[in-house]
Amino acid sequence: MCSSKAKTCSPVASIDGRPVLQPGGNRVPILERRNSLKKIVPKTPSPPPPPQPLPHSSSTRTTPPISPKSKSPRPMALKRGNDPNGLNSSVDKTLTQRAIPKLATLVRKKSKKSSSVASASVSVGVVSSIVEPSALTYASSLIVEAPGSIAAARREQVTLVQAQRKLRIAHYGRTKSRKFDGNVPVDVLSPTSREKRCTFITPNSDLLYVVYHDEEWGVPIHDDKLLFEMLVLSGAQVGSDWTSTLKKRQDFKEAFSGFDAEVVANLSEKQMISISAEYGIELSRVRGVVDNSNRILEIKNDFGSFAKYLWGFVSHKPIHTQYKTCHKIPVKTSKSETISKDMVRRGFRFVGPTVMHSFMQAAGLTNDHLITCPRHLQCIALASHSYATVAPAI
Repeated sequence: MCSSKAKTCSPVASIDGRPVLQPGGNRVPILERRNSLKKIVPKTPSPPPPPQPLPHSSSTRTTPPISPKSKSPRPMALKRGNDPNGLNSSVDKTLTQRAIPKLATLVRKKSKKSSSVASASVSVGVVSSIVEPSALTYASSLIVEAPGSIAAARREQVTLVQAQRKLRIAHYGRTKSRKFDGNVPVDVLSPTSREKRCTFITPNSDLLYVVYHDEEWGVPIHDDKLLFEMLVLSGAQVGSDWTSTLKKRQDFKEAFSGFDAEVVANLSEKQMISISAEYGIELSRVRGVVDNSNRILEIKNDFGSFAKYLWGFVSHKPIHTQYKTCHKIPVKTSKSETISKDMVRRGFRFVGPTVMHSFMQAAGLTNDHLITCPRHLQCIALASHSYATVAPAI
């Protein structure tokens, strides 16, 4: 039992109606227990003094300092046309308070006239940057027009892709485009002549390629040596372009004895290796030319000439197309596929459908000059003359 002096002790606890004594160490005065259960309400800190506006800023709007424990407040909205820097547009972007540290670097890079970051104020031991609302607004038009922006890089990339596409069209979609040096005589590619020629002849086209277009491309060929030469050159320009191949034309002619099939067919393995090393021609291609020369000799025994065999696929008359743009000119046709299959069956090498279509254009079996090109009608006239000469012999 509690004594009279210990009036502040707690009553005896009971379990199932039986009194249970508590140890004295657990006894707390009632007054202290009541005080301990009271909620401790923290004192509200006094609000910090309002920040002073910048002396050099023309705007009077400011934002209150940010507490380190509170979330970043939403920046104030700006009305159209109120931006002192004149950067507002229909798609202006407002930066949040989290982007303030990066804004100073961005503003310095983009424009020297942009407003700088406001002075910092110390609140509760934490330094927080305060920026005017006008500095938080950054126009998208300035981002687009900046020389180092993503949009500028994208425009440069699109321009480069379009230029590469034009070069591929100029050389019939080959995988590699030549490196133009731009040294083309003015009289050869004058504005008048450039408008008349096929559109794949550009101001950057090599003079050798221009002369080939004006004098050889699309002209009917009935000579076996010239046909053999065009077959070799058509196969050699795969993976390259006609300009690079034409520059090596003389080397091919010297390496293969003027494209005499009877001489080339008798080349030994040692001679083929020597030709490959001397003229820089792949050994596999040299062997392919030797194999094709043997096939040409077999065709001469069966058809009388290589020309009769080839021109027989087009009924000894060239095909005259009516293309208005180079985009319409195909890289292969059903006729080139037919010739390719027959030549592969006979043992020819490097005579795929694309190569044979290029050969047909070079040898005049098909006239793919655009109808706006003066060479289109000239090749038709040359084809009629050659047919009148060759027809009696057939």
